[in-house]
Amino acid sequence: MFDKLFQAQQKAEEIKKRLDTISVFGEVEGGKIKVIATANKEIKNVIIDPEYLKEIGNEGLEELLVTAINKALKQAEEINQSEMQAVTKDMLGGLGGMFNK
Repeated sequence: MFDKLFQAQQKAEEIKKRLDTISVFGEVEGGKIKVIATANKEIKNVIIDPEYLKEIGNEGLEELLVTAINKALKQAEEINQSEMQAVTKDMLGGLGGMFNK
């Protein structure tokens, strides 16, 4: 039983490492503002078109950044949940097999 739990824990750690390598993006204004994050919900970069930056004020920039960040984090959350559900399913399937023996 403990072997199965240990394997599930190792699998979850592997997925977490893999999620660090998956990039997600949140874009607004046709890509003029872009936020890049990992599937582990860590913001890696914010890119703002310098010409567009001249056109908008601080308030506009702040609002658009919040929108772009939320889009990136939502995408990261969806990927994260999908990967973790697969681990949970594997873990529960393995445990169920143990109890039937």
